[in-house]
Amino acid sequence: MSEWKNSGETAAIPSLGRRRFLSEASRLAGAGMASFMLTPLFDLPAFGQSSPGATVETTAGKVRGTVRNGIHAFKGISYGASTAGANRFMPPRKPKPWTGVHDAFKFGHQAPQKMHFTAVVAPEADPAEGFDEDCLVLNVWTPGPKDGSRRPVMFWAHGGGFVAGSGSWPWLDGEALARRGDVVVVTINHRLGVFGYLHLGDIGGGKYAASGNVGMLDLVAGLEWVRDNIAQFGGDPAKVMIFGQSGGGGKVCTLLAMPAAKGLFHRAVMQSGLLLRATPRDEANETARALLKEIGITPAKIDDLQRVPVEKLLATHAGDGVPPMGGAMRLGYAPVVDGNILPSNPFDPVASPVSAEIPLLVGCTQYEMTLYYLQDPAAFTLDEAGMRAHIVDILGEANGNRAVDTYRKANPGASPSDIFFLIVSDRWIRRELIQLAERKCAQGKAPVYMYYFTWQSPAEGGRLRSPHTVEIPFVFDNTDIPTVMTKALTAKALAEKTSAAWIAFARSGNPNHSGLPEWPAYSPAERATMMFDNTCTVVNDPGGAERKFWESLRQT
Repeated sequence: MSEWKNSGETAAIPSLGRRRFLSEASRLAGAGMASFMLTPLFDLPAFGQSSPGATVETTAGKVRGTVRNGIHAFKGISYGASTAGANRFMPPRKPKPWTGVHDAFKFGHQAPQKMHFTAVVAPEADPAEGFDEDCLVLNVWTPGPKDGSRRPVMFWAHGGGFVAGSGSWPWLDGEALARRGDVVVVTINHRLGVFGYLHLGDIGGGKYAASGNVGMLDLVAGLEWVRDNIAQFGGDPAKVMIFGQSGGGGKVCTLLAMPAAKGLFHRAVMQSGLLLRATPRDEANETARALLKEIGITPAKIDDLQRVPVEKLLATHAGDGVPPMGGAMRLGYAPVVDGNILPSNPFDPVASPVSAEIPLLVGCTQYEMTLYYLQDPAAFTLDEAGMRAHIVDILGEANGNRAVDTYRKANPGASPSDIFFLIVSDRWIRRELIQLAERKCAQGKAPVYMYYFTWQSPAEGGRLRSPHTVEIPFVFDNTDIPTVMTKALTAKALAEKTSAAWIAFARSGNPNHSGLPEWPAYSPAERATMMFDNTCTVVNDPGGAERKFWESLRQT
């Protein structure tokens, strides 16, 4: 049985089509992590025409953007120097200043990665980008550059685990969100995989002390760029919200525990992703030794790693795994608890004190895992015996049967496949989000708000229910961009309510607005949760019996 090192325990991957699941989905974890499965879900319409827009002065030089429908876009702005050559595995450095005006009309390079994101998922808004170590770029959408306004800033960390993805996926286009909320939207690219999270500090010495977390330091550098420049784009550097989905939620978790990020953001949102525990140092060292052995470089020659071709490093198998939203896979690439850049786990055994005063908004979709099984038809047609057998395979006989009995009683009339997907979705995501919220509440320093996205997509005949990634276009008010996943008359109305909640949270640290019922902060006593659906409601402790089942496993 294939196993993942999850937060505090070992967890088996659901067993349907395990070889295909491992070979494809595991390497594509996070937003778009099963992107080979997403191909039939997208139908990207024309974006419309843009015109040359405003010119803005940044700390490195002037940039000129485009304007469309009253929103200015600045794409591919360098916030750091190239990470190639002598800069590989090193902390990010400031970009070289330029003279004249740089045309910020096109997205910049995506970080080197195995997933060919553009070709596999959907056409990008600008297909000219490629993969390159000169990838420290960000994009800005704003209603009013240089107008003296101080708008909330919404800073997005993309998904894809810690090894794939980009800030230029079509769903992440910030134009609609900037218009709806009078906010500034920022998306960012940063180092991934071996280039961002290979811990060499114990093998290579002080020169490489930061290498296991340089991908996260890139995000810090992006936030520093926001601090230093966003006022010129009409944003408020004192009102920055970081948010991310799947692997992006894990990045948000990590930033919450990093002293270097303290003061650079003021609210945080985690969507269908978290990182209670980062990679232990001993496991990170094991990954590094395995990679050096595979490449054929001795520790004495470790500087040679900076000259190894990108393609060769990407072709290695050492550390090729990605955590499925919950923890760090053994021999995988993810942030490392190095005692310095990341002094402790973000939320284990307690919430990091670094960010105790930061309000949080956290949640997930109801049927996260259906997306992973899109090409495994058997998962959608299980009978009772088959469903029970698969859950027993995951949790063991006693706990597996208890899980099925608990979920069956709490969800009468649900099909065997529904029960299967509810269990594995809670197993991988929701139970740990609840733990995170409880640990945040225990600090008593700032509120946490919980949501549960239960709106069901019509895609694939409705069999996906409410899958992983489905809430992203609702948050960005982009339900018109992917016209299959969100093709429903009700989608636009729900997008208005959802995006307005995120905007309100960015503005005040409280997601309440007139389009939703009163949304109380989460507490272990009441467990108030906003249910996002065609009719949005607040429910105290939804799935309470199921939650108590998972709690019982923690105590054994």
